[in-house]
Amino acid sequence: MARIAGVDIPDNKRGEISLTYIFGIGRRSAQKILTEAGVSIDKKVKEWNDEESNAVRAIIAEKFRIEGALKSEIQLSIKRLMDIGCYRGLRHRKGLPVRGQTTKNNARTRKGKRKTVANKKKATKG
Repeated sequence: MARIAGVDIPDNKRGEISLTYIFGIGRRSAQKILTEAGVSIDKKVKEWNDEESNAVRAIIAEKFRIEGALKSEIQLSIKRLMDIGCYRGLRHRKGLPVRGQTTKNNARTRKGKRKTVANKKKATKG
């Protein structure tokens, strides 16, 4: 296992895929990092030499906000939305979907486990 930015990335995978194990780096970012470092995208991490891995580390350190710093920035952005009281902030505060999804049938990920409501029987005509 190679260690980059405090994360153990798998050795037996291609560099492009391994770098995505770092929070804040996706496939596109990983490709950019590797081309800038002069490392082949298809080369596995265990085949990297020290110079290549150091080049990748340096590029990530200087050009990308990752892991803890990125997570704290995201939390601050959400807190800001909640403080100014905008619609998105209110949805975050209530734990409902933020991006316009319907909540009548789905949205279980945001709403949590179902809470059954008693006495929902229809009134009979008579």
